[in-house]
Amino acid sequence: MSTATNRTVVITGLGTTSPVGGDVSTTWQALLDGTSGVARLSQDWAEQLNTQIAAEAAVDPTEVLERVKARRLDRSAQFAVIAAKEAWTDAGLATDDVEDRRVDPDRLGVACASGIGGVHTLLGNYDVLHETGPRRVSPLSIPMLMPNSPAANIGLVVDARAGVHTPVSACASGNEGIALAVDMIRLGRADVVLAGGTEAAIHPLPMAAFGNMMALSKRNDDPEAASRPWDVDRDGFVLGEGAGILVLESEEHATARGARVYAEVAGAGITADSHDIAQPDPKGLGATRAIQRALAESGLEPGDIRHINAHATSTPLGDVAEALAIRNALGSATDDVVMTATKSMTGHLLGAAGALESIATVLALHHRVVPPTINLDQQDEAVDLDIATKQRDLPAGDLAALNNSFGFGGHNVALAFRTA
Repeated sequence: MSTATNRTVVITGLGTTSPVGGDVSTTWQALLDGTSGVARLSQDWAEQLNTQIAAEAAVDPTEVLERVKARRLDRSAQFAVIAAKEAWTDAGLATDDVEDRRVDPDRLGVACASGIGGVHTLLGNYDVLHETGPRRVSPLSIPMLMPNSPAANIGLVVDARAGVHTPVSACASGNEGIALAVDMIRLGRADVVLAGGTEAAIHPLPMAAFGNMMALSKRNDDPEAASRPWDVDRDGFVLGEGAGILVLESEEHATARGARVYAEVAGAGITADSHDIAQPDPKGLGATRAIQRALAESGLEPGDIRHINAHATSTPLGDVAEALAIRNALGSATDDVVMTATKSMTGHLLGAAGALESIATVLALHHRVVPPTINLDQQDEAVDLDIATKQRDLPAGDLAALNNSFGFGGHNVALAFRTA
């Protein structure tokens, strides 16, 4: 067992359930094609809301999981388990032979984040309580609604015993889960960690609350055009749902078992604004420091960054603050960075956003192609960035990329990835 703090951390498996695909391959192709996952909601309750659109998952998780298992999981945990199983298989770690395990359970961890937790279970059982009384409340409601349920259930699937963790930092949660996994491996606490985030908040209460905050787009008559990061006519984000899970592994462990490597997680930068509970610092100072810290931890220079998958939620204030942060952190090297905002297609997955977008960033490096940002009809003059509006190729050679995530509460997480 290594306890070195300088171990290289690589990515060997990817899994997702997203608004544009039920797995990684379909999601990636949809992103490359510029396919929107946003649509008008069909539920009756949506008619009461100002915002009646969302980016629902492309597959029904109850049709993917075994029925009895699905009934014991909140929707957020269902997404997480499906994504984790895909990532586990993709990493070449799935086996039914106990004697042929490719990772020691005592060296296997989980860091799966969630911004809100089991909202469907919580509010569904609240309704049951008031409509039919306490005796009808599910005895499984607590283990289903607790925020750590997705991580715990992933741990049960893969028999993880090195630690199962649930970072909760709003919309930065998914990236913070990945950063925590990197620390676990570098500090010698684990050799392999399933990391990422999950969210299932398309429900009348969160939709109403975000809507009353004036945070959501109201383009009900044109759903596919509603999520439009950096466009002058953006009017708020579109709520999405799903999960993204990455298998992180020490390079020595991956090499020893002959694993395919997508990319390296070079480093992370984590800061806090301490500015406002729901609004980013308009100057992007905390985000700037997060990017700078990610570069410093990774041993990268601003000129090494050739691609950024931005947080870019399609809000008037947030998009500009992030653009300022990127230019402040990278300086003139910003001009050589190809930007994209995949939320233009997937909507905003809250605690799962960073994980899904990290997968997109890793695949962009692996395949050397950047997915487009859709709906950017007229770029905001305050956003001085080179934004891909169609597929853009990345050059040959060693490359590095960033994925940014920022959340309510002033949470900022920037992850740096490097070609393997």
